[in-house]
Amino acid sequence: MRWLVGWCGASISAARDTLPLGAQPLWEGPDPLWAVGDWRPDEIRLVHADGDTQLAVLGHCGADDARLRSALISARAGALRQLTMFPGSYTPVARFGRRTVIPTDLAGLHPVFHADWEGGTAYATAALPLADLVEAQLDIGQLATMLACPESMEALGDGSPYAGVRRVPPGRALSMREGGVRDVKEYEPAVPTVVAAPQVEQEAAIAGVRDALVEAVRARLAAPRHISEPMAHEPAGAHGALPAAAAVGAPGVGGPGPSHDGPRPGHTAPPRDGAEPAPGVGADLSGGSASTTLALLAAGLPGRPGTVFGTGSTLAGERLLAVTFNDLTPGGAEGRAARLAELERARAIGEDPRLHHVVVAAAEEALPYAALDEVHLTDEPGPSLVGVTRHRSRLAAGSADHIIGSGARQVLDAHPARLADLLLDRNRRYVLRPVTALARASRDGNRSVLTPLTIYRAARRLARTPYRDGLAGAATHLRGVSDPTADTPDTALATSLASLSWSRPGPAARWLTGEALAEVSVRLEAAAAHPRHSADNGRPGVARARAALARSAADHRIFVQAVERHHQRLHAPFFDNQVVRACQALPETLRVQPGARAEVLRAVLQGAGVRELPLGWGASSREAAAESALAGLRAALPELMELFAAPLLADAGLVDARVVRKALRAATEGEPLPLDGIAELVAMEVWLRRLLARRGSCWSTSGDHQPRAVTSGVTP
Repeated sequence: MRWLVGWCGASISAARDTLPLGAQPLWEGPDPLWAVGDWRPDEIRLVHADGDTQLAVLGHCGADDARLRSALISARAGALRQLTMFPGSYTPVARFGRRTVIPTDLAGLHPVFHADWEGGTAYATAALPLADLVEAQLDIGQLATMLACPESMEALGDGSPYAGVRRVPPGRALSMREGGVRDVKEYEPAVPTVVAAPQVEQEAAIAGVRDALVEAVRARLAAPRHISEPMAHEPAGAHGALPAAAAVGAPGVGGPGPSHDGPRPGHTAPPRDGAEPAPGVGADLSGGSASTTLALLAAGLPGRPGTVFGTGSTLAGERLLAVTFNDLTPGGAEGRAARLAELERARAIGEDPRLHHVVVAAAEEALPYAALDEVHLTDEPGPSLVGVTRHRSRLAAGSADHIIGSGARQVLDAHPARLADLLLDRNRRYVLRPVTALARASRDGNRSVLTPLTIYRAARRLARTPYRDGLAGAATHLRGVSDPTADTPDTALATSLASLSWSRPGPAARWLTGEALAEVSVRLEAAAAHPRHSADNGRPGVARARAALARSAADHRIFVQAVERHHQRLHAPFFDNQVVRACQALPETLRVQPGARAEVLRAVLQGAGVRELPLGWGASSREAAAESALAGLRAALPELMELFAAPLLADAGLVDARVVRKALRAATEGEPLPLDGIAELVAMEVWLRRLLARRGSCWSTSGDHQPRAVTSGVTP
């Protein structure tokens, strides 16, 4: 894990006696800053302006020093947004004398946490090290909220799993001054609260998405290539556990050219467990629209190719390593057909001569919930923890810099609540097709005739419900979920109708205790009594879409910490600030239409010169993912029953262990239960056990006592 840490206004004696372990100082003085972890040299950049104004940029930023210096000077005058306007994914930290400013990204992939410490403010890009520093206890109420309302920004607030450690929300900047005074404010320009902002023309908006994605991929390709040092002296194709990595500035430096005697593109390769990642830049090629778009853009951009030299089996002309995960797990006929169709699309795209296509096959050993005892401790809990083994097998065949399509659904697809936004704008003629498509996907039995009218009425009701009343109603509804044994409908229609609200309970809420749900409902009532002043308050679709994006980015951050291999970096360009901004500029009338994401990405590829795509490109694979989750749940049922024999979640008063065990059995027997809710419960239980088993601290002190987070509220 890589993180930044620093403080402002802390006492001199405490700051002198406390240091993060394995830290690299970026600047010193009374308000120091450190980088901790396995940062690459090119991932840390320092830019100085006049006087005591300086900027640290950590991550992958596509701007040169001159542009960064100009943005730094503008930020000193108050234009903090200028620090976030460059391609790539990065965290900027600006210091203006004794004032330090850190903007978070729009998605929430790079959060900033802060806490009171020694008369000042300590801040970090990870919550657990900061909890160690201030000896924070677990915030059981926040854990309950993460399970009950994971997409409700009002209930989650600025909290973290650790009491006293606060989170800066996405799209805001933390500003600290001498003496520990801090302020959190938005840096994006305000938009109208009731009527829609002036929309960009559809063609111009799609062109903006294309330009943003191209620049995001170009920023990754322009970075120095990273290869293992021993590999620079070995013939192409030598793979082993290589401990060191080196950056090279141009393709071919330090190694031979592509190998011409390897398998043809599309060959099946087993995961290279324990081996170093392949050199250079690669990408996922799942067959879906998001990964396909990024892979083809990366392979087709002019200039340096993705790989420095061959991966051991590349052919002449191949520029990018593309990895497809072939799920061989059993399932229903519909799921198998979807998986086979997606694999065939990936193979058809992988025949592109610019791609070196590798198919990684995995069966029961890579199911969700497999090998939960091998999950490492992450900064926070997240549902992606249940699929760590599954994704590690895929990424084992990946590159040192591996591009994935995560986040595309959240930034491009329209949240169902956007139907209410269209009604607010009096755009009723654009509501017919999305309501019909949503009804078709939500059909239950013989209710297909009434389903469109039911959905339309729910959207109209949401459009007429003020923000304050919507939160108050959500708090009341949450109390009604307090009986986890009640017969709660879990149909596609019920899910769609629940999405047409200002806030809804999460899929795991049905298994929480009444006391836990009551505490979360109090948080929602407090938010309703004192609503936040935000441009989202008048537009439920915008607010719900941003909350869903924040949740997805937070889980992706945990996913990266859990599965990233040594010397490997995972890149998700759809979470980049500039890509998020470009996607937000898409007209709502376009976003809500069925298949809008596939059409937008098809237009992006056509603008980049790719005009032939396989039949069925853009089809959904949710059915196959649900079948894999169910197969993994059935295979791991004995281990899960043992995990919840005496769960820490029950010790904390969040769940009833008997009810959870009953739900696990029912789900494996085919009862329609929300599998994503079960994943959240399992992931949090595993995370709590890893946290309690943790030894040591992230800090070194001059005294005998080492600060460490206290896990109050649960017992081992």
